[in-house]
Amino acid sequence: MTQQSKDYAEALYALAAESAQQAVFLRALESLTDALFAEPAYPELLSNPAIPTKERIQALDEALPAETPTYVRSFLQLLCAQGRIRCLPECVSAYRQLYETATGRSTARVTSAVPLSPAQQERLCERLAALSGRTVQLDCTVDESLLAGITVELDGKVLDGSLKHRLREVKEVMQQ
Repeated sequence: MTQQSKDYAEALYALAAESAQQAVFLRALESLTDALFAEPAYPELLSNPAIPTKERIQALDEALPAETPTYVRSFLQLLCAQGRIRCLPECVSAYRQLYETATGRSTARVTSAVPLSPAQQERLCERLAALSGRTVQLDCTVDESLLAGITVELDGKVLDGSLKHRLREVKEVMQQ
């Protein structure tokens, strides 16, 4: 994540905090990012310097729902005008981190070789909450290349308990 994305996120978060709209802005940012990046050509269009800035901003405005918070709309217009709309996912990630820190929450990105059952997810969530001292929400994905086990990314730390990782460690020891 670039420092510039963090700076953009901090500025928007400060505006959201002034009006106690941090959660509203986060939901809007996440849904708009999903919508804008659903079609890969759209961010390219919005950041194309060959298209006049006014036209790019107009195209963005037409795509935004009417209920988009004013500051979020202005934020997206700024990114578009600066040719930085492609950094929006990074900005949203940085904003989410600020929000989670302020609210005592964390999102753990969990990757497992097979889908985790609801009971496994609950146990993992409880253990991660005890480890971090925060309320933890899981974002689970499956990656069969792990072979077995899981990897967890929480608050900038990676816990890798996958078989793939363990086999890599064994290979490194054997090569010494």
